[in-house]
Formats: sequence, C-alpha cells, structure tokens
Amino acid sequence: MMDATPAARRSPIDAFLESPLSGLAPWIAMSLIVGPGRFEEAASIALGMSVLLLVLGHRRGWSLRNDPDRRGGRVKTMEWFDVAYFAVIAVIGLFASDRVISWMELWSGEMTNIALVVFAFGSILLRNPFTIEYAKEQAPEEVWDTPLFRKINYRITLAWALAFAFSALAGLYGVIVLHTSDNFWTGWILQIGALLFAVAFTEWYPDAAQPSEPGPPLLALFDWIPAYVGIVGVALLITEAGPTYLGIALIVVGVVGFLAVRRSARARKSAVTPQ
Repeated sequence: MMDATPAARRSPIDAFLESPLSGLAPWIAMSLIVGPGRFEEAASIALGMSVLLLVLGHRRGWSLRNDPDRRGGRVKTMEWFDVAYFAVIAVIGLFASDRVISWMELWSGEMTNIALVVFAFGSILLRNPFTIEYAKEQAPEEVWDTPLFRKINYRITLAWALAFAFSALAGLYGVIVLHTSDNFWTGWILQIGALLFAVAFTEWYPDAAQPSEPGPPLLALFDWIPAYVGIVGVALLITEAGPTYLGIALIVVGVVGFLAVRRSARARKSAVTPQ
C-alpha cells in the first residue's frame, strides 16, 4: 500500500504488523482451532494472540516515536477490537453452560465472520476505513490526506468487508443447509479463497489506481488462483473430502494454471523492462 519505508530497515515482524493480516491472525487461529470440545482453548489462544499483537504494536510505536524515517507504529483500531471481542468470547467459554458452549462451537465461526463484516463496513461508514491505519505506516505522511490515498483505502477496506461477508454467507450455508460448520468447501475452501482475494486486491489495487502511470493488468489480480486450486486438490486428497478424481483434476489444473501464470508474469516483466 504505497510503501515508502526503506526495505533494509523493515524486519519481518515490522512487515507483519504493518499488514491487515496481523489484525486477522487471532481470527484465523480461532477458526483453525475451534471444534467439538475445543471452544475454550480456541477462544483463549485467540485472546492471547490479540493481547500479544496489541503489546507488540504498542512497543513498536514507542520504539519508533523519534525515528524520522519510520511512520505510524501506533496500536490499530482492529487490534483493540480483537482484544475486546475475544475477551468476551473467552469469558463465555469459561462461565457458560455446556449447552451454550455446544452452540458456540457450531456458530462461533459465523459470529466471527459477522463481527468482521460489521467492523469493516462500520469503519467505512464512520469514514475511517480500517486499512488506512496500516497504509499510513507504509506511505509518506504528505499523501495521507490526499483524495487518492483515501480512495485506495476505502476500496481496499471494501474488498475486505466483501470478503468477510462472502465468508459469512458460505459459513451460514454450511451450518443451515449442510448442518455442519466444518464442511470442506463452505467452512474452509471458499472462506480462505475470499481472504486470499482480499490480500491480492490489497497488493494489486494501489498500483492499479495510480492515474499517472500504467498499473498492473486486471489479470494479475487473479495470479494466486491456480496455485490455490492445486493446494485445494492436495487438501481434498489428504482429507478425503471428495472423490479422488476431483482432487487429481484440481492438482492438474492448478499446475497448468500456475505455469501459465509464471509465463504471463515473465512476459509482462519483459514488456516493461528497457531493452
């Protein structure tokens, strides 16, 4: 997102904390761990991660307060939201009855998706798209109040909000129609795919939105799909969540698509490289 931080001075931890994925890490952990008999553990781990990220963000902001070459570093709204949400969930896990816990094990995934939808769309309605706090850590301060910078972050936040909404709908279909929150497609593949699209859009759109220079082609936004299709095929074979022929077909399609994407990327690179 309009990165202007010297690459040599950014550690992997800095890069992670400057990405919206850091705020989503507790939610991802919750979705991976939660299941029958594991709600309390999942909620506690997600809360612990939320607190850890909050502390890291605070310490990072304090350490960078006098560094003229670094920006931002403040605790993000999403990090506060993470702590508040998972604190409530953890308290429920500690004190609720077995019946409530069973209900939460079934519906906690949809609750988290809906909470993220409300948070993301709410930040847009409040004219403070949540991605802007992350973008300010990567962009020079003089662009923070420009219409283009705000436009980019409104649209990136909208992409995340729509991804969360799609995940919520997929999960609801799994619970209501398929009577399970752990369906291979509705509980995992479709939801992960939606988040990967949001990640890809976050990386693609800032360059595509620049009016003064040609941006990456629209096709580049979907470069991740072939690799993901291949991974889905492998996961399907390992989990036996579908017929073997489907898993093999997905792997073949993924490999062929991945090779085509690499060829296309090389062609794009050679087209813009001065001879």
